[in-house]
Amino acid sequence: MANSDSDIIFETRDLHVRFGQAKVLRGISLVIRRGEVVAVLGANGSGKSTLIKTLVGIQEAHRGTVIRPNAASIGYVPQRASAAGGIPATAAEVVASGMLTGRRLWLPRQWRARAVAALEQVGLADRAGEATIHLSGGQQQRVLIARALVRNPQVLVLDEPVAGVDADSQRQFALALSKLVAQGITIVVVLHEIGDFAPLITRTIILKQGKVIADGPPQLDAFGHDALDHDHQHDHDGVAHELTTRLAEHESGFNQFSPQLQGLTKHHRGHRTGR
Repeated sequence: MANSDSDIIFETRDLHVRFGQAKVLRGISLVIRRGEVVAVLGANGSGKSTLIKTLVGIQEAHRGTVIRPNAASIGYVPQRASAAGGIPATAAEVVASGMLTGRRLWLPRQWRARAVAALEQVGLADRAGEATIHLSGGQQQRVLIARALVRNPQVLVLDEPVAGVDADSQRQFALALSKLVAQGITIVVVLHEIGDFAPLITRTIILKQGKVIADGPPQLDAFGHDALDHDHQHDHDGVAHELTTRLAEHESGFNQFSPQLQGLTKHHRGHRTGR
């Protein structure tokens, strides 16, 4: 079946982004369509996270055009920093905070059931009542996915979801994503290496110095040790290193949601009745 404009989820035309005088993205034009599972790859400092943040509307473009769905249709999972920023929130409460918006500052009556259903999608329904500070890094990332999914998004966008988590957690994470792919959710994910995500990826976009140098079906041979721009400073268990060059791209994770979680946990602590 031929592609149509109605299939377009994201589109950029001659996209440029700067941080001060530093040119981070340089004339990127691309289209991401419904049903694709797109991996954005590249060496440290290539502009991967900046591209993702510009697609979802967090980062402003210096020049060019970005077409995206409305905010409610985008489930965004940022890079993980630390678990809950010291706030004693449960997994269900973190997920429920995804139902809050600038206009809606209270939760629907059935918020707990919706939160548990979202956690079920990532295999963590049995941890709904557990404090996130007691979850592993990989489990925390899956909680953030559930937080994005609780709004029933059209597309799920993940920025370095397996950075700093162990190999087993990476495999569990890939399994959780495979279930979402089976449901037809469009996924855009930033990765250092394809690894356990290989069976899921339908397309790779490779960045170098803020430009797209390759865009097409996955070519796994291109990401081994023979790749010209491969970063050899990584461990051999598949655990991605933290970015050494961030170009003002701040990690977020649970800390990003601290104000919402503080209000949520204060209101619901001690009377979690599902209302």
